[in-house]
Amino acid sequence: MRIDGKPYRTIWLAADGETVEIIDQTRLPHDFVVLRLETLEQAAHAIRAMQVRGAPLIGATAAYGLALAMRADPGDDNLAAAGAALLETRPTAVNLRWAVESVSAALRPLAPAARPAEAYARAAAICDEDVEICRAIGEHGKGLIERVRAAKGDTGPVNLLTHCNAGWLATVDWGTALAPIYMAHDAGIPVHVWVDETRPRNQGAGLTAWELAQHGVPHTVIADNVGGHLMQHGEVDLCITGTDRTTASGDVCNKIGTYLKALAAHDNGVPFYVGLPGPTIDWRVEDGLSEIPIEQRDGRELTEVTGRTAGGEIATVRITPEASPAANYAFDVTPARLVTALITERGVCPASAEGLLGLYPEQAAAGRAAEG
Repeated sequence: MRIDGKPYRTIWLAADGETVEIIDQTRLPHDFVVLRLETLEQAAHAIRAMQVRGAPLIGATAAYGLALAMRADPGDDNLAAAGAALLETRPTAVNLRWAVESVSAALRPLAPAARPAEAYARAAAICDEDVEICRAIGEHGKGLIERVRAAKGDTGPVNLLTHCNAGWLATVDWGTALAPIYMAHDAGIPVHVWVDETRPRNQGAGLTAWELAQHGVPHTVIADNVGGHLMQHGEVDLCITGTDRTTASGDVCNKIGTYLKALAAHDNGVPFYVGLPGPTIDWRVEDGLSEIPIEQRDGRELTEVTGRTAGGEIATVRITPEASPAANYAFDVTPARLVTALITERGVCPASAEGLLGLYPEQAAAGRAAEG
């Protein structure tokens, strides 16, 4: 994707071929800052502090975090310690565990001297694969938008509602939920996006709106609680969100507030789609409500807000009483029954075990092998 006309990914190697560079998403939309990651500790901090966020990008950053660790010390003890440190940074997004486990498994049989180069190669491959996965999600999702446009005729743009940020800033490029929107826009289909602000970290208002503006996609930022009202009045044609973890049965764990949007969509007959890459499916989990750990983050994300003042300064202010505690649940689970369909890199399927296995039949064989 492009920033001021220049193509970017969200994570890349610096000119030295070893230092990792990222866009500091905590500084957006007010400042565009590139950070250099030179150590495992810096990579772990970037994930924990949400300088990078979004399940696919977290996984890619974790892979490069292992590479940085191997550059410093490729020994067995450090490989195990680095993996453990990265797994502790964010408990909900399954791509983190997938990346750490897959890269670690590839490195363990190798001699220590061979591990750094292989770790960098594996991380680069994960990034390239994510770009291709997101491009395919965009192609499959674009067809859904095209059908809505055909049904509407010339009665205005296709109005989509999204929650949180599942665009290219949440992945290596293209995005998940936003990839179909970008592809529809690029194909000349008139679209308009209702952008939930997504409290408390405002990923919609600060990130989704920023990247849509960079790409020239018409959009409007709304308060989180406006979506239901818009649906009641026919102002939303379909919803598309992303997901940090999807169960084998089709339950969707995503940014807090997604469940409420799905309820409103169900009540008003608005299709509710979820864009997801295959690595975000947790085949070990069946019941999202009971089995997915829900991250609880620092309450200051809820009690404080940061923005640019009229004088141009970036300031953080408290918006709640000093004596009031805050509970900051970062995610919720949308049951599969409320999801119209899942948009994956392999196609669109029902949000069910049967639907997912129809696209990923190898997982059925893997399950049978595990049982045997």
